[in-house]
Amino acid sequence: MPTRPVTVSPATRSRAEHSGEPGRRWLTELPDLVAAYEARWTITVTDPLPGAGEGYVARAKREDGTPAVFKLNLPLDYRRSQIDVLEQARGNAYAEVYAADRHDQALLLEALGPTLADTEPEPEHRIAVLTTLLTQAWTVPVDETTLWFGERKANDLAEIIERNWRTYGKPCSAAVVDLALRYAERRAAAHDPDRCVYAHGDPHAGNALRVERPRPGAASGYVFIDPDGGAIEPAYDLGVILRDWDGEIAAAPDPAAFTRGLCSQLATATGVDPQAIWEWGFLERVATGLWVLEFGQAWGLEKLANAEHLIGTD
Repeated sequence: MPTRPVTVSPATRSRAEHSGEPGRRWLTELPDLVAAYEARWTITVTDPLPGAGEGYVARAKREDGTPAVFKLNLPLDYRRSQIDVLEQARGNAYAEVYAADRHDQALLLEALGPTLADTEPEPEHRIAVLTTLLTQAWTVPVDETTLWFGERKANDLAEIIERNWRTYGKPCSAAVVDLALRYAERRAAAHDPDRCVYAHGDPHAGNALRVERPRPGAASGYVFIDPDGGAIEPAYDLGVILRDWDGEIAAAPDPAAFTRGLCSQLATATGVDPQAIWEWGFLERVATGLWVLEFGQAWGLEKLANAEHLIGTD
């Protein structure tokens, strides 16, 4: 048995239960898996960390007393490249890996501090850190084994939009869907393997955590966790950053102008085409808003409502 009772967040439980038989089996077997890794890696797993949505994440101590984080991902196909990214990065802009097992998608990582979302409320400060991190993270080399090139990603997002818009009662206007699908077509057509980077895939401020002490590879004071990992144009990662800010967009006197301003900051900091960032950001906003409805997460409707404010600014 594990050292302590094993509990998962409501979001993780919902994802597992909606993932079919593999997800339900993962929930059943989780306590035994935790206990097995405590013995195998000579660690003590303690308190679960809040906010985990796609796996079990908890504080741990190594045999020598070093604090660490133990993680078991849900058996989701798009998470299977996470260990590859972290190990190839070798701590450069990413959390350091102490141990890993690809079969179980298990990780033992360096302990980190609070997220950028918790420490930097101002958009310009967050963007400065995230763009600094991304320019480091994009140096991880792309090779023939790297997954999801840009054309496939754009088409996958388009498929989610078309399917879920109808399945969930058309929760946004046809104009929003039409624009998102047009952007998906543009980004797929723009795919160029020679311009791809090894993207994080989900570089929002909640996935950037403060290091506990200065170290090489963390010049900004933060590192990324939870990469999806894939080869795509750099505008994609920046579009994911633009996808967020729902509270700020809804509260802005001019939501479109506010969002365009964020897009300009991202482009200026990285030298990436702002229109490509805008298109990925809008596409990700609509696809994410519709996708999370599958798991009963009503915050997807907020993303769709904000998308309505952004149409007509093509």
